[in-house]
Amino acid sequence: MSDHIRITRNRREFLCDAFGGFGALAVGSMLHQEALRAATTGTAPNLNPLAPKAPHMAAKAKSVIFLFMSGGPSQMETFDPKPLLNTLNGQKRPASFGEAKYQFVNEDSKLLGTKRTFKKHGKSGVEISDLFPYLAECADDLAVLRSCHGDMVVHSAAQYQLFTGRVIPGFPSMGAWTLYGLGSESDSLPAYVVMPDPHGAQEAGQPMYGNGFLPAIYQPTMFRPGDKPVLNLDLPKGISMAERRKTLDFLKGLNEANMAAGDAEYAARINAYDLAFKMQIEAPAVFDLSTESRETLDMYGIGKQPTDDYGRRCLLTRRLIEKGVRFVCPVSGGGTGNLQWDAHDDIEENHLRMASQTDKPVAALLKDLKRRGLLDTTLVVWGGEFGRSPESQGSKGRDHHNLGFSMWMAGGGIKGGTVVGATDEIGLRAVESPYHFRDVHTTILNQLGLNQDALSYLHSGRKERLTEVHGKVISEIV
Repeated sequence: MSDHIRITRNRREFLCDAFGGFGALAVGSMLHQEALRAATTGTAPNLNPLAPKAPHMAAKAKSVIFLFMSGGPSQMETFDPKPLLNTLNGQKRPASFGEAKYQFVNEDSKLLGTKRTFKKHGKSGVEISDLFPYLAECADDLAVLRSCHGDMVVHSAAQYQLFTGRVIPGFPSMGAWTLYGLGSESDSLPAYVVMPDPHGAQEAGQPMYGNGFLPAIYQPTMFRPGDKPVLNLDLPKGISMAERRKTLDFLKGLNEANMAAGDAEYAARINAYDLAFKMQIEAPAVFDLSTESRETLDMYGIGKQPTDDYGRRCLLTRRLIEKGVRFVCPVSGGGTGNLQWDAHDDIEENHLRMASQTDKPVAALLKDLKRRGLLDTTLVVWGGEFGRSPESQGSKGRDHHNLGFSMWMAGGGIKGGTVVGATDEIGLRAVESPYHFRDVHTTILNQLGLNQDALSYLHSGRKERLTEVHGKVISEIV
């Protein structure tokens, strides 16, 4: 082995080891794929694969916020009033409504009415339950989908389908597909951010948010709870920004010979250093919520319980969207059991608690985006992996239910003040304009100007896409 080759390999090892300090930024693996992409496509070594790309067609939205309510909110307690269900409370489900497959509810279970009350809100008269007094003020911005349905009644498989369109892991999430199609408008912040609930992960785990078989550059950056969502952004002790910049310039100079020879791997790694350096400059300011006015902090419920935690994530979401981050997912509900919207034991206690944590922050996010002129170009989606059963589990809880449940969208060209579809009179199944998860995905892509067929990736000899089979745009709301 020649001395030249030995030096080159040692320098590669140095770059890899030095770069490990930025591991929390999820950039190391990203740049490996960037190098492969540049090497196989012949693109210029300094090309940024996350540079903004033109959509396939006219776009209404530039970015997406998915407010993931993990565990499965009940349609009957939130956006789908069912007076007959209250009338039949304590009775067996009439055979005329058909059958349903549940995970825990048995044949002896009785119908369970709701204690929630519904009122019409806004000029549009959208009916919203008293769980959401703050969100009710935004009724004219919401398009409520009462006829959503999926294929699974277990959390993990339903969560995979909600995020990736498949019921098994290993497929790209809608966030990863969005980046693949559009790139990022920010060169100094992660393009796709997930903010998990601090109580823990969901049953499906991190793979449901992931890039699947897409290049690793399209994976999300997972933010931690607390004041430092991303670790290792601080400069080493005694090192200034100017010195850090000189170090990066020096490393770049060392590799000029390799770059001239077409070594895309070096170019990719230097680009990674530049991104991490830009994050050290810009990200701390984005994370510093103390620069917001007292009025804004109060609007999100920051500094007070039970809204402080989710309020911080919603406010940070708005700040990321302002900086050009393409896809943000602040999660409500983590861990297992009653820490999510998973109301097996007591629907009243669970939903009152979960709604009290999220109602004010979610409404604040919508109002804040709107007053800053960002709602028009930001698509906001709210929902969980399924709904809840009309029958009781035990005496006060509700089981998982996938045949008919509610989600909503706002902003990004969505027609607010609308209600689409319907479940039957007890909320058992979608009977009017039923929309599958793939239709929700198709509508999200449509608002971003992405065609579900054109947005494909060749994997194992097959062109894969988010919607798997052909979904339809929910035309009533666009």
